[in-house]
Amino acid sequence: MSIKEHITGLQHIGLPTENIKMTEQFYTSLGFTKLYGTTNKGDSVLFLEQKGLILECYETKKGAMKSGAWDHVAIDVDDIKKAFEEVKKLGYPILEGSIQSLPFFEKGVSYFTIEGPNKEKVEFNQKL
Repeated sequence: MSIKEHITGLQHIGLPTENIKMTEQFYTSLGFTKLYGTTNKGDSVLFLEQKGLILECYETKKGAMKSGAWDHVAIDVDDIKKAFEEVKKLGYPILEGSIQSLPFFEKGVSYFTIEGPNKEKVEFNQKL
């Protein structure tokens, strides 16, 4: 089996922001709707959706605040453990070292992130 067997589509695109309220207003003015809002380690997190495109906006003082500010693209997978093993076999660096979990949405999410050849972050994510 290969990693492509577990990929089901685009999960979300991560966007760091210094002002979550301004970001929400901007994207809702473009027709996005709020899917989910929470905090993670004290920082606001907001998922916005427009016709299947999901943005994960999170407040941070470390945002690039310039062109190229997107932080990561997350790929949806059907089995995070199998996806992790397949990616590990490919030898790509796993930034967190292991599968991580967050209490987002009803049952949480599990994910891990690798670094691409251009220093881009590619997250593999499964809603539980």
